[in-house]
Amino acid sequence: MSLKGTITKPDGRYFVSVNPANLKPIGELRIMDDAEIKQRVDMAEKAFPSWSGLSLERRGEYLGAVKEQLIKNYDDIAEIISKEMGKPRIEASLAELMLVVDLIDYFVKRAAKMLADEPIPLHLARGIKSSKLNYRPYGVISVISPWNYPFAIPMSEIALALLAGNTVVFKPASDVMFIGKKIEELFKAVDLPEGVFSFISAPGSAVAKSMIGPKIRKVIFTGSVSVGKQVMEAASKYLIPVVLELGGKDPMIVCKDANIELAARGAVWGAFTNAGQVCASIERVYVMKEVADEFIKKVVEKTKKIRVGQDTDFNVDMGPMVNEGQLKIVEEHVADARQKGASILTGGERLKELKGFFYPPTVLTNVNHSMKCVSEETFGPLLPIMVVNSEDEAVKLANDTVYGLTASVWTKDRERGEEIAKQIDAGSVAVNEHAYTYGLPETPWGGIRDSGMGRTHSKMGLMEMVVPYHINIDHLPDSMTWRPWFYPYSREKYELLKTLTAAFGAGAYAKIKNLASSTKMLLSSNTRKKIF
Repeated sequence: MSLKGTITKPDGRYFVSVNPANLKPIGELRIMDDAEIKQRVDMAEKAFPSWSGLSLERRGEYLGAVKEQLIKNYDDIAEIISKEMGKPRIEASLAELMLVVDLIDYFVKRAAKMLADEPIPLHLARGIKSSKLNYRPYGVISVISPWNYPFAIPMSEIALALLAGNTVVFKPASDVMFIGKKIEELFKAVDLPEGVFSFISAPGSAVAKSMIGPKIRKVIFTGSVSVGKQVMEAASKYLIPVVLELGGKDPMIVCKDANIELAARGAVWGAFTNAGQVCASIERVYVMKEVADEFIKKVVEKTKKIRVGQDTDFNVDMGPMVNEGQLKIVEEHVADARQKGASILTGGERLKELKGFFYPPTVLTNVNHSMKCVSEETFGPLLPIMVVNSEDEAVKLANDTVYGLTASVWTKDRERGEEIAKQIDAGSVAVNEHAYTYGLPETPWGGIRDSGMGRTHSKMGLMEMVVPYHINIDHLPDSMTWRPWFYPYSREKYELLKTLTAAFGAGAYAKIKNLASSTKMLLSSNTRKKIF
């Protein structure tokens, strides 16, 4: 068996996983049927009360133990990520394992403060009423993750969901089931209570059927726009909230005062890391004409030095595409660009001398927005570069997309860079960097438009895992049984409320410290009796 897919045996159907670098089998994993998936969802629902009833400190101890297991099994995890997904182990280390260790440590130390009851200052009823937000977990959360970062993406979301008190059912993409199995092993190793975390080995078709239903209280999905819309539609039948992190067509703007060496290095890494299979890859560059020649020359020189192949001894910079389907998309985009007049400065042809799904890092110029490589998400090692006349033109072109995940601006004038960043429609914009903020647990990650909704990472990501409950407490003495809004209604009450409204509208409320005492001052005792 040389290609990924499924096979049927007497005892059931199986995923077949292969190494995309050499097309050799990694192994087979049995596909769970609908009844098995339902059983795991039922177990997660049953486990929720006791898990959420634990102190946050105790839940943090479990996650801390998972972190230690990760460190203990660092080499094995990096190895399976490299074998099943194809990326070099350096990238598995930097963008997956280190990230998760830091994220778990960061939130275990800070989640209690982030999730503490939050007072709500009241301006009119100050002194007689108080309000607060109380944060509680949803229940069972479905985490459905992609193949491009098969460890970091699901682990980040699972960790925050569990820390907040939810239970989790987790389904990885079909291409990376053995990495998902490795995640399951980490949680089993710390004796997590039964049902708190469950790994699901099932195809994507099982999601709407078994992982989105009345017992699921939230869905966290990372993947393609088309599937994200299907997930949202399925969830809408049960009014289940969703977090969707979908595609991107992320722009890079190179200003005429940019450090060209830095910008060129950033463009090459930002476009070709993980073989370009990154939702936040640099997929479009807009460079000012004054520096275009120098920038393009440096980019091509650096691109040609990228070592492509299978990571056997930490000896390559870029691995294969994850599967043949993804490789064909890259070929289609290059063919379309070439037919429409683009120039291929390096790369542009499948590396047939290598056995796996390899495509070289490819730089294109003379491109425009009519080409698929500029207008559609490629998710591969292509870097289309457009020469523009002004920053305004660059911003306009950068915003000419259905996506809005990340972007970057490259300039020595950091204040000007921030001004440009504020004009770009994207969830995260970096100045003189690109995409790396996913590795910062403090910063939110997510996009707009077809790039999705909701946020992961940061306090915002943690708050996606809880429901805010509002609590309001009355502090008036028990003997004071009247309220302006209670029955009976009368013309006198109407006139009083009209007077108060005018006073509030004029800003007089700033001087009113106590609504009850001010109301009593306005009324004689007889009038109060009549109104209240």
